Amino acid sequence: MNTTARDELLELSVHSLPDPAQGAAQVGGRLKLLALVLVCSLPFLLAYFAFFVVRPQGEASFGTLIVPAREMPVASAATPQGEQVPLAALKGQWLLVKVDGAACVRDCQKQLVLLRQLRLTLAKDMERVDWVWLINDEAPLDPALHDALRKDKATVLRLAKQSLQQWFTPADAQALTASIFVVDPMGNAMMRFPVQMDTAAAVKARRDLEHLLRASYAWDAPGR
Repeated sequence: MNTTARDELLELSVHSLPDPAQGAAQVGGRLKLLALVLVCSLPFLLAYFAFFVVRPQGEASFGTLIVPAREMPVASAATPQGEQVPLAALKGQWLLVKVDGAACVRDCQKQLVLLRQLRLTLAKDMERVDWVWLINDEAPLDPALHDALRKDKATVLRLAKQSLQQWFTPADAQALTASIFVVDPMGNAMMRFPVQMDTAAAVKARRDLEHLLRASYAWDAPGR
């Protein structure tokens, strides 16, 4: 092989090698992305760790953990007056959520009262929690009921069934209406309670909520 041909082959071989600087930049970019994901997830992970791992000995949670947590869908909901609002407007607070039709009669109203009472029993922490009724149909809403709920600082919105099913997961073989859902301030549906509770069960549910709120003190504050 003559000198010219050998030099051309060597030049081709050198240019075909990967650029170390480019490889390092790609690895660095991946590490930065991973670090960003971990930083954003850290408050969520710490709260869950504190709630489900660092619990007083012998104390078990009453609520059922939703695994994996269900992320809030990108969707709009409607106020009783028909105004469209982004669902993301609910973020920034812990939420106690009840799903039911607008024709809310005896049992439904009792369950809404339960949400209100659970929030009130949190005392100084109740301002970190909103209680929410998500209407899953197009039936008319009783204005008197809506006025009473608004005075008690309830949030009432209509949300499409598709979005509800994307956000919440029911207990086995049950409808969404059979559960009270707990949503964290990042919009993740992460726990559910049975909607039918006696006094003893309500005390256990309150204890779970208190533990969640204590575990999230480091990164959650009252108000959005």
